[in-house]
Order: sequence, then C-alpha cells, then structure tokens
Amino acid sequence: MAKLSTEELIEQFKGLTLIELSEFVKAFEEVFEVTAAAPVAVAAAPAAGGAGAEAEAEEEKDSFDVVLEAAGDKKIQVIKEVRALTSLGLKEAKDLVDEAPKAVLEGVNKEAAEKAKAQLEGAGATVTLK
Repeated sequence: MAKLSTEELIEQFKGLTLIELSEFVKAFEEVFEVTAAAPVAVAAAPAAGGAGAEAEAEEEKDSFDVVLEAAGDKKIQVIKEVRALTSLGLKEAKDLVDEAPKAVLEGVNKEAAEKAKAQLEGAGATVTLK
C-alpha cells in the first residue's frame, strides 16, 4: 500500500460524514491508545483570541459555532447526538446538554454546522448557529 501524504489524507477525510469521522476517531483512539480530547481545546483557543479575531471571523463567516440552546423533551436522544458529533464520553455529553445554552461545536465550516444543527434538531433540541 502506498503511503498517503497529509493532503491526500485530508481530502479523504473531507469525503466522510460526521458519523463516519466520529467512528474513525474512536477506532484511532483504540488502536493507538490516545484520546482526541485536545482538538476540542484547540478549537476553543481561537475564540479566546480577542476582539480582533472575532471581528475578522464575523467578516468572513466561514466558521460557525453550533450552540445547543435547549435539550427539549428527548434529552437522551440529544445526548446521543452530542456524543456522535463530538466523541465526548457519556458524562461529558450529559453535562454539556444539562448546561445548555452551550457550544457543541466551535469553528466548524458552514456545511458541518448545518448538518450538526439538523441532527440535533432531529433529536428534539433547540440549536442556533453563531
């Protein structure tokens, strides 16, 4: 098997759905005995960059935050969707849902944000994109 370059790998990942990507991350974590918790913290870091970074992001509007406003009647379904979207553990996903309004995904592209919003709303949650 030929070794893929970083760019080729990224192109392959772009073709995956969020659920497929989440399953890949879980399998990767198991095989290599690592956790993917760091990307969540990295995604939050640019938001704390200051007013200049926020103003620039608003002008381009190429990255969105998916904010869970309320869990609705089907809280368990919403927790399952949060876990699928973020690869959080059960307790962390439950805490996120309980602390609504809270950002589920930060700094994602428009397509991923709309897809996540549709999944969460399908589970009964109230969601906004920022």
